[in-house]
Amino acid sequence: MRSFVAAIRALLVLLLLAAAPRPAFAADYTDAAALDELFAQLKVVHSAGEADDIVAQIWDLWSNPAVPDLAERMQAAAAATRDGDLPQALSLLSAIVTDYPDYSEGWNQRATLYYMLGDYDSSLADIARTLALEPRHFGALSGRAMIELKQGNRAAALKDMIAALAIDPYLQSRSLFPELAPNTTNV
Repeated sequence: MRSFVAAIRALLVLLLLAAAPRPAFAADYTDAAALDELFAQLKVVHSAGEADDIVAQIWDLWSNPAVPDLAERMQAAAAATRDGDLPQALSLLSAIVTDYPDYSEGWNQRATLYYMLGDYDSSLADIARTLALEPRHFGALSGRAMIELKQGNRAAALKDMIAALAIDPYLQSRSLFPELAPNTTNV
């Protein structure tokens, strides 16, 4: 009888958990399997053209989340940025990272905006959050390298650029580092 009661309790707990509203986590924002496949393809490309096609698909997945409200808000933030309304874009992105703290691209876009505004410390903080959520974010790594260059820390910038190139071997910002001859980071 005790095992029957324990089984019923366990079933009730599972039902309650299944019925409870579930917060959206990073994996819910995009097709994780598609991203994994694209990153695997990016590691073995043989030309910048091939890489550019794959990178465009990755950016599309990152920037167009599967959550309709979030997608609309990201589009609004992008439009504000394009229109030069940076205070509005910052407000929208700040609300996004508050409401969707596990969405890496929200953090990355806000980091980019902070970079544009010259607020490197805030940009670096958001880059750190982006990379904690999506360690393969070559854009965040490259962005951090740009900030480190501006701050005169070439060694750290080089390290971040090498890490970015290990993910996207044809990253255009490689040209800022002449010591990284083309294809030196291709595996």
